[in-house]
Amino acid sequence: MTERIVAADAGGEDRSLETTLRPVSLADDEFIGQPRVKRGLRLMIAAARQRGEPIDHILLAGPPGLGKTTLANIIATEMEGRLHVTSGPALERPGDLAATLSSMEPGEVLFIDEIHRLGKTVEEILYPAMEDFALDIVVGAGKPHARTYRLDLPRFTVVGATTRHGQLTPALSDRFGESFRLDFYSPDECAQIVLRSARILGVEVVPAGAAAIARRARGTARVCNRLLRRVRDFAEVEADGVVTKAVANQALEDMGVDPEGLDSMDRRILTTIIESYVGGPVGLQSLAATVAEEVTTLESHYEPYLLQAGFLARTSRGRVATPKAYEHLGFTRGDSGTQQGSLL
Repeated sequence: MTERIVAADAGGEDRSLETTLRPVSLADDEFIGQPRVKRGLRLMIAAARQRGEPIDHILLAGPPGLGKTTLANIIATEMEGRLHVTSGPALERPGDLAATLSSMEPGEVLFIDEIHRLGKTVEEILYPAMEDFALDIVVGAGKPHARTYRLDLPRFTVVGATTRHGQLTPALSDRFGESFRLDFYSPDECAQIVLRSARILGVEVVPAGAAAIARRARGTARVCNRLLRRVRDFAEVEADGVVTKAVANQALEDMGVDPEGLDSMDRRILTTIIESYVGGPVGLQSLAATVAEEVTTLESHYEPYLLQAGFLARTSRGRVATPKAYEHLGFTRGDSGTQQGSLL
């Protein structure tokens, strides 16, 4: 029986529900979408099990909320190994990673979220662990008689997740046996995700209601489930408990989520570029300062969908609002402000 170690989180009831809604296998009616990723993982898992070996190290890349953590759980379950969960920012010192690695048992899976944020010294500890299944321990570092001891580790699997594949060092990226990129889900796939989650939650959702939620879900599985929970609340209080198209649209409108899936911050970002920076280009740091949001949040949370949906363009000089953004927000080129775009 697989035992999972799940990182502590203060998400409360929503976090518990998110775990409940998580797919537990790669079956097409369980984990919806991502066909190329599922085919590749099924092949790797089957081959590893036939050989009686741990599966090779795997890197999962893509925007947040597409299922990287879920896939790590599924890999551990399929390989009948315990899952250890950590993240790049949590591994601040080499000793943090060394302690985790020394506790691994044969066949277990170490999931490192945001692996691109590993510090250089921590990353160097990971290299021999992934390649040679060994841990190099330095005793008396900085002293004339410092010595290095090598501790053998059992064969285990590292599953790394990143939203910024380009920030991984080549040395780390090359140590993964396979790399998969998760793509945004299509509206049809999002509707299937909504209907699957509704069955688990015991919510009655008609197909048109699921399609209404899916259209505004930003192509993201996590957003599908979040919007469904809020629409369920609205349906139970303001309607008869059934999520129809009209109920879903009204609930989402009350939440400030427009028909293209943009929320208030998305619209604020685009409006700021149009009004304050003449449509762009504007540097990310300047934009973040103007909308009072962290640079990393803009780049990892908001920007991927705005780029994918065609509302934002990224150039060498900065971010630019597209004609689609102008049309969606009701602007014309003449509505832009007069401030020059910043290149910071």
